[in-house]
Amino acid sequence: MGFVVVTHPFHPLRGQRLGVLYVKRRAGDTVFVCSGGVSGQITVPQAWTDRGEPPQEHRLSAAGLAALVAVTRALGVVD
Repeated sequence: MGFVVVTHPFHPLRGQRLGVLYVKRRAGDTVFVCSGGVSGQITVPQAWTDRGEPPQEHRLSAAGLAALVAVTRALGVVD
């Protein structure tokens, strides 16, 4: 089955290469069951690996930031 590299930025195994034991579907998504972890196996969603979709960049525009300021002012969060 090969290997996957954990790419999720907050996962404790980030950057580690794990051997894939098998692949299965869970709640409509693909997950890899890999060797490693405390119990000898760890399940990692495909999106958290190098086989997942690359992360999309989400930049706020000036108009988006202005709208955010307006909403926070309306809620009384910002003076």
